[in-house]
Amino acid sequence: MRTSVIATCILLIFTLSGCQKSSPPLDNKDSSKKITVVTTLFPLYDFARIIGGDKSNVTLLLPPGVEAHSFEPKPADLVTISKADVFVYTNAAMEPWATKLLNGVAPPALRIVDASTGATMLTTEKDSNEEKGHGGHIDEGHDHDHAGGIDPHLWLDFKNAMIMVDNLTAAFIAKDPANESYYKANATTYKAELQKLDADFSAGLATCDKRVFIHGGHYAFGYLAARYGLTYRSAQAVNPDAEPTPSTIAQLLKLVKSNGLKYVYAEELVSPRISEVIAKETGVKILMLHGAHNISKDDLAGGATFIGLMRKNLEQLRLGLTCR
Repeated sequence: MRTSVIATCILLIFTLSGCQKSSPPLDNKDSSKKITVVTTLFPLYDFARIIGGDKSNVTLLLPPGVEAHSFEPKPADLVTISKADVFVYTNAAMEPWATKLLNGVAPPALRIVDASTGATMLTTEKDSNEEKGHGGHIDEGHDHDHAGGIDPHLWLDFKNAMIMVDNLTAAFIAKDPANESYYKANATTYKAELQKLDADFSAGLATCDKRVFIHGGHYAFGYLAARYGLTYRSAQAVNPDAEPTPSTIAQLLKLVKSNGLKYVYAEELVSPRISEVIAKETGVKILMLHGAHNISKDDLAGGATFIGLMRKNLEQLRLGLTCR
């Protein structure tokens, strides 16, 4: 019912936008004309503002401090999207409303970018009781909430993040080919930073006494675990609204004890309640990991960046995994 209402709003808003006197197309000879870009999640926002530099106006659709998985656009958000040159979403698993509601009804001039195009997508694992893989949510038969078990958090594999940067860069160039060299130069510089980040994670996590980390939140760090050969267990599926059962928590407690762990992880913008339960029952301490879906208002005002958040994650992982 909610989806139908939003779909009707989108169609009405976009139709009315089309009836208004259209703005002149972007004059690519006029490099002072900035591209208007709307992004859904913080990583996309950060990538876009770096690629676009002073030749773009980039908006983060997700309000600061709002948990990303439960977000659905309001009519005002749809107006913002309808007036943009480029709209970038993460993937169909992360924002199902984007593909369901924008395809076919968006203004023809709006360039819609699925940032995951060409990237390798992982699935969440249901069989997590054996430490045979690199990640998993301990699940007792319940289906995951995102597109048949697809893990939407692809930006936490930094090779995928580079592909996302390429997809955004292509959209900028398509809208403003006169400044192609500018966008490509910004993207190349930023991808070099991502490559350095990836190398630092590989080196920093190569000599750890522990290879298992337990997370009391939703299944967000599967890509990171797979990339660096770690075993990851979470209390919840990809949707943080799904409550873990007592059996799930009991299994996590067992894993903490059997692996001799000293820390359990909590995450940003989600209640640390489950992590606190695990910590209380096992005597471990709590560390924070940031999935970078979104950031707080203070972090946004303070100039937080995706790479900065990830470097803090590396510090927290090295501490929790007893890395030398």
